[in-house]
Amino acid sequence: MATAADLFLGLDPDTVLGALEAAGLRCTSVCWPLNSYENRVFEVELADSARTRLVTKFYRPQRWTQAQILEEHEFLNELHADEVPVVPALAFADGSTLRQVAVAGGAEVVWFCIFQRFGGRAPEEVDDALASRLGALCARIHAVGARHSFAARPRLSGAAYGMPSLNLLEKSGFVPSRARQRFFDAGEALIDHTDLCLRGVATQRIHGDFHLGNLVFRDNLLHALDFDDARTGSPVQDLWMLLPGRDPDSVRRRELFLQSYEQFRPFDRSTLRLIEPLRGLRLIHFCGWLAARWHDPIFPQTWPQFASEAFWLETVEGLDEALDQAVAEPVQVAAVAPVEASELTNADFFWDWDK
Repeated sequence: MATAADLFLGLDPDTVLGALEAAGLRCTSVCWPLNSYENRVFEVELADSARTRLVTKFYRPQRWTQAQILEEHEFLNELHADEVPVVPALAFADGSTLRQVAVAGGAEVVWFCIFQRFGGRAPEEVDDALASRLGALCARIHAVGARHSFAARPRLSGAAYGMPSLNLLEKSGFVPSRARQRFFDAGEALIDHTDLCLRGVATQRIHGDFHLGNLVFRDNLLHALDFDDARTGSPVQDLWMLLPGRDPDSVRRRELFLQSYEQFRPFDRSTLRLIEPLRGLRLIHFCGWLAARWHDPIFPQTWPQFASEAFWLETVEGLDEALDQAVAEPVQVAAVAPVEASELTNADFFWDWDK
């Protein structure tokens, strides 16, 4: 049964503005909800002379711990300090970047933070020039990510990222009988194969959900957004999500990406064999995410096909294809030396690829 806290029903404008006032921010009555499925995000206006607009993010309860959220903020701060174009969480008056508010009659606590309002244009597709720019941006993020480790955030692995979703789906009853056996057979095989492929592979802090929707152009500068899913994993995860295609043009642009990436730091090309297992793992995780959030009204409205047999038959085809592609290449299980992050200076960085 859905709870008020899980649905964020307690996060009405009065609660949002009251939480910000309690944190030391005087606001006007402006409180606009912004598009977000996993969390709740609002644009608010401060009652200062400039009528400054901020974005406040309320984290879905029971998903991340306080320590895990703070690691997201610390990673963003490190990137920002290194002049990587990201949008860090802003500090409240007490110097913290994370506060909490009681909702649902005080029974549940929701963590929240604030960001600078940041507009821009999201890229619609990746051409050759953008592939090169993405390679440079991704390398800079990974160079910073390799300097320290997450202590609380999860790892990207079959067991940690895929198996919880598979277990949830098995109990949920969402998978129709016609697709059930094939889905779970392919899912278990992909999870096992992914973990086999990951043995000995160097891991570090990565974005974790680096697709085009988490990028924005502003003043001709490409910014990386939404590190909510940052975790420990192989850098190849961020590559394949930006360039997910299998067609010749996508493969060629992947090479442009890598050539640009390698101007900043090495890339272990043997990890390209992980793309197909990670693709399948992502599909399993996506299905589990939808099942876990289905009681939230926005999910049935956005993905009505999830409850159809056609969706699951198509998903099974996707899992089978990813598995076939993954096992087509022999897996080499060998220790891989961790990649050392090179010390870069501002002279090594650029803000506008076109100059």
